[in-house]
Amino acid sequence: MEGGGGAYGAAKAGGAFNLVRFVQQPQVLARIVSAVFALIVFACLVGDGYTSRPEDPQLYCIFNHNEDACRYGIGIGVLAFLACIFFFMVDVYFPQISNTTDRKYLVLGDLGFSGLWTFLWFIGFCFLTNQWSWTRAEDVYIGADSARAAITFSFFSIFSWGLLLTFAYKRYKMGVEDFAQSYADPNPGVLTPYSSYPNISHESYQQPPFTHTAEAPEGYQPPPVY
Repeated sequence: MEGGGGAYGAAKAGGAFNLVRFVQQPQVLARIVSAVFALIVFACLVGDGYTSRPEDPQLYCIFNHNEDACRYGIGIGVLAFLACIFFFMVDVYFPQISNTTDRKYLVLGDLGFSGLWTFLWFIGFCFLTNQWSWTRAEDVYIGADSARAAITFSFFSIFSWGLLLTFAYKRYKMGVEDFAQSYADPNPGVLTPYSSYPNISHESYQQPPFTHTAEAPEGYQPPPVY
């Protein structure tokens, strides 16, 4: 989201929504690209990831007959696509959220999910590549191009989700810095003198009433002592 004027890199709540400006944001573009990559991966595996021999109608995974490889690719692809849709809607409504705590949790969720899926896409790319290298050519009748496409876009997804991780971290860091500036002491080191009681000074002290010293009556003289 755009920085300046709001917490965690978003504009202040209540602003008008500009679709063109929203779509042009790098974070939104990276999220759309990540969704497209995820769609290609699980579509290739669902459509052509399972094949069978002419003499055996039973379907098996094209990646070295390893069902886990196909399930893994389909699983992370579907979840990544759904997550992109969810966080895309979060990006749309994020400027309308006035609660700073809610913004913080959403940014942390985006940060954690992006980091996790960057790692899972890396594992998926390595897993599919390894299984494809052990696949025999005579076992692949159709779907070879789809298998290669799944591997290729798994590799691309590592970088697209890495970009999302970077953008989420920048947005979180921006929010932390805004919070620190909001609660900083405006005049550190300037000490004001402490006064025990206002408008009281030692020079203005007066003798309290009703404490006069005893004085002898005027004209009275004590008798002489012999």
